[in-house]
Amino acid sequence: MHVVVAGQGYVGLPLAVRAAEVGHRVVGYDVDPHRVKQLAAGESYVEDVASERVRAVLESGAYSATSEASALAGFDLAVITVPTPLRDGVPDLSYIEACARTLGAHLRPGATVVLESTTYPGTTEELMVPILEEASGLAAGRDFHAGFSPERIDPGNKAWPFDKTPKVVSGIDEASLAVVKEFYDGLVETTVPVSGPKEAELAKLIENTFRHVNIALVNEIAMFAKALGVDVWEAIGAAASKPFGFMKFTPGPGVGGHCLPIDPSFLSWKVERTVGVPFRFVELANDVNNHMPDYVVRRLMEAFNARRQTVNGSRVLLLGLAYKANTSDARESPSTRVAELLLDLGAQVRGADPHVVDDIHADARLVRVEATPEEIAAADAVVLLAEHAEFDYEAVARHAKYVLDCRNRLSGPNVEVL
Repeated sequence: MHVVVAGQGYVGLPLAVRAAEVGHRVVGYDVDPHRVKQLAAGESYVEDVASERVRAVLESGAYSATSEASALAGFDLAVITVPTPLRDGVPDLSYIEACARTLGAHLRPGATVVLESTTYPGTTEELMVPILEEASGLAAGRDFHAGFSPERIDPGNKAWPFDKTPKVVSGIDEASLAVVKEFYDGLVETTVPVSGPKEAELAKLIENTFRHVNIALVNEIAMFAKALGVDVWEAIGAAASKPFGFMKFTPGPGVGGHCLPIDPSFLSWKVERTVGVPFRFVELANDVNNHMPDYVVRRLMEAFNARRQTVNGSRVLLLGLAYKANTSDARESPSTRVAELLLDLGAQVRGADPHVVDDIHADARLVRVEATPEEIAAADAVVLLAEHAEFDYEAVARHAKYVLDCRNRLSGPNVEVL
């Protein structure tokens, strides 16, 4: 088929390359001309997609990248994988709206449009489909197909890459579901059809809310355990020995990426707007996880006080600016807030991350360095935020004056664990 994947980021690029590899003619559409230029040169900026794969599908003619809307004409199936951020606590669906209008202008009878962007239940049928109908003059169901299939990209997860991860699929009617399922059947090993887009939209939010709530639980336990003089990491490890009724989650400096800091709030917003009551679990989880960077800084201040030092004027090295180990994804990373708080307190803050090359969200006052033994030794405190495999943990333990380890990766007399 002639396939369009609108949005060539962490979700869209893996999908586009996989679709091209299995034999579709794929146009990767993105409004960012810099991204398009990189892709046209065979350069991948998504770690889960090697540049060699991009170059292979480019050379075969199965894939092309463009920022020109005219290149979308004549598509058989289009997938929308654009961002869905929060603006002042309210879901911003403007990217979906704009993309649907663009695709609608090129929509023809018999074609299919699938939404993958995470959003609240009802978006596919109540927002995307009417825009497509208005822009094209066609009727959904009668003239074209539509559906929703939530993305399940987990950056850096080698055990569950795109093609091995089960894919939930849905359609606005039986014919749409059949087309959507057939398309994804060719890309992944397992598809999971559900009765409609709203169920698929809610499934994605349930997945992320489950993680968000459980991470908040262990984060709050970690704070209480410190006050009680209990090793929370050992206790969690012991609890995980139970082979049923328990799933292991570990504390950290906060949550990041698109999924946890944002997606559960889509559900909370929709519930309160529709039902008129707050989604208390999400709101409580937001409160706990959003304040973990503050807790990290508070622990660091206590450590400085114990050594008769102040944060003001001290040199602090942050290890890991991404929100997750072994990835370059710094979206909503807690390291951004940790750095900002320390800088505001007068600290000289340096950040080391072998994966994050260009973090547009980082504070301009943050100095980027490499985690050399000299840099580690020069710091008054080292804070491990993301446990990248490239870091030399033996060197950190040996050279650092003090380490606040937020990932339970280090040990030694100069190491304090979150």
